[in-house]
Amino acid sequence: MANRIYSICFMCTVRCPMEVMVANDDVVWVQGNRHVPGLEGALCAKGSAGPALLHDHERPQYPMIRTGERGAGQWRRASWDEALDYVAARLKDIVQEHGGHSVVFGERTNLNTHISKTFMKALGSPNHFTHDALCKGSVNTAFRSLTGYTDAEVGIDYANTRHIVMYGRNIFEALEIAPLNNLLNAMGKGAKLTYIDPRVSVTATKADRYWMIRPGTDLALNYALIHTIIKEQLYDKDYVQRWVEGLSELQAFVEPYTPEWAEKETGIPAGEIKALAREAAEVKPKVIFHYGYRGSHHPNEIYLRRSLVILNALMGSIESPGGLFFKKGAKAAGRGDIGKYVSQEFPKITQPRFDGSGAAAFPVADSGHGNPQQLAQAIMTEDPYPIKALFANRFEPLQSIPDSAAVRRALDKLDLIVAIDVNFSEIAWYADVILPESIYLERADSIQMVSGLKPSLRRRQQAVSPRYDTRPSWQILKGLAERLGLGHYFPYETIEDIWNFQLKDMGVKIEDFEAKGFVSLTDKAIWMDRKGLKFKTPSGKIELVSSLLEKAGLPSFPPYEPVAPPPEGSFHLMVGRCAAHTHVSTQNNAYLSELVPENELWINPAAASRLGIKNGDYVEVFSPLKTHGRIRAKVTEFMHPDGVFMLHGFGKTVPAQTRCYQKGASDALLQENVSDRVGGSPALDSTLVQVRPAELR
Repeated sequence: MANRIYSICFMCTVRCPMEVMVANDDVVWVQGNRHVPGLEGALCAKGSAGPALLHDHERPQYPMIRTGERGAGQWRRASWDEALDYVAARLKDIVQEHGGHSVVFGERTNLNTHISKTFMKALGSPNHFTHDALCKGSVNTAFRSLTGYTDAEVGIDYANTRHIVMYGRNIFEALEIAPLNNLLNAMGKGAKLTYIDPRVSVTATKADRYWMIRPGTDLALNYALIHTIIKEQLYDKDYVQRWVEGLSELQAFVEPYTPEWAEKETGIPAGEIKALAREAAEVKPKVIFHYGYRGSHHPNEIYLRRSLVILNALMGSIESPGGLFFKKGAKAAGRGDIGKYVSQEFPKITQPRFDGSGAAAFPVADSGHGNPQQLAQAIMTEDPYPIKALFANRFEPLQSIPDSAAVRRALDKLDLIVAIDVNFSEIAWYADVILPESIYLERADSIQMVSGLKPSLRRRQQAVSPRYDTRPSWQILKGLAERLGLGHYFPYETIEDIWNFQLKDMGVKIEDFEAKGFVSLTDKAIWMDRKGLKFKTPSGKIELVSSLLEKAGLPSFPPYEPVAPPPEGSFHLMVGRCAAHTHVSTQNNAYLSELVPENELWINPAAASRLGIKNGDYVEVFSPLKTHGRIRAKVTEFMHPDGVFMLHGFGKTVPAQTRCYQKGASDALLQENVSDRVGGSPALDSTLVQVRPAELR
């Protein structure tokens, strides 16, 4: 008889609540938690493939210390005591000579991030960063510049919308199950979907309206939409008058950006632009201009994301059913805050961040996430100081940061690289020490505070014992801290100690999770009173003329810079995701690698014909960085002629991952490392590449 364990998936960062059926200490079935509204017991392909990782002999099975050159794959097995002693001894020497700020810690945000931040504060380093800035730093800054809230504090009421407009937000392949189900239900009741993308994605095929926009010109489209909305007075007058500052300045700015002007820039007919503005206004405020999940495309990304938030503000759809909402936490439900170890008192840190976040390089970027794309430059230039050690906790600088060749050269200057990972990732293979983490089915983690309209708490339980000699990250970091004389910052021994600490001010007990795997903190959706909205700006309103930007000497409305057509034989390189893979972490999964074994280069038939490329041929993609990748061509009319597209996360070089080794091409190897200096994100779609038929091998 199988036992049911309630837990949380971690095959991607959505973290869907799940049920794990366990018999004889083995997983026999996984599915979505049927008690969670909107999930309906479902998991996506990635979540369903999680058990394949449990018995995978191609993941790190025990602590390993490098014996050969970095990247040579020469290791010796170590006990946990030896590996932790080794790392701690190296760290002591580094901190003593160079200071705690010479250590950086990068990770994909997880349930234990408050513990990894504690580790860095205890070391005296300001240099904790997350993957978030690479994905959506400019979205974060856009929201803060207008509302004072971060994007992480904003949610979308898919279930009640009447019209949603998406710009490359390929939600039908992102597979966030609950939001997707809510959107499908809304569409079944008549809600419209407009989708805008140079590529016909799966989401485009589901849309009521699809526009194949010219790459890089989304901002021109939005300025024309704003122009029409203001000129025709389609905006929510009461809402704007009460809660929006700077309408007259915005009106003057968009005056020249007519739909006729935008048609020449975007390729979208002026009449259709006007029609979208009018259709959206008809159902306001139950309309959503989706602000994007991955908002890292171009050097002016901040202004595209600001324009999207502005469109929502004009529609009155911010903090409105069927629009956007500010997520409500435990306090809004009348509870105390969830406990976080990072809230302790630490020695004062006086050194600036290594990546320029919050300083001259990125004056308004969120230093809570940092700017990890600056890692290589900071290491090589030693500005503002030498970087000597890197911890990578399920963070992949060699496939997530543009210009990966430069990143690899920079890593060679480090004295210590430590990988905490569940995979033989590129960075793990290049590390000095691998501290293998137990996968999410083998461990319990800190309790998750799920903010939203109905805030709740969720718990990841350990479903089965570890298959190999692995540990959870909260235990690994405590072990290191104790060896460094910093153990008092980690006053726990077991996961139950962590849970009790987190719950002590919330009126919730561990036993309360047993029935459903989560605890609801309220039964009713919490909306702000529309007459008493609270924005976190100095004015208390939505600031179109942003005090955050203007005080930093940055314009709220810079003139639009036209996007020139690419030179003959060149293309805008666009990258994205698919339903079967999570970023760079699942390409070697035994199930998922069969679904999508390699990436392809989408290219328009007219361009392919000129280059002598046929569907299925291998091609070489050449970057201005003097790097290139070999990839199979997908010749399709569903790609704009000015661009080419490939999936992110392929082109692996680690031979231990036999299922994905050397399959496809790495986008990070081809991308130039260019940033949106205002928003904080790298410009991942700004590189122009050349394509030609590959030589036969």
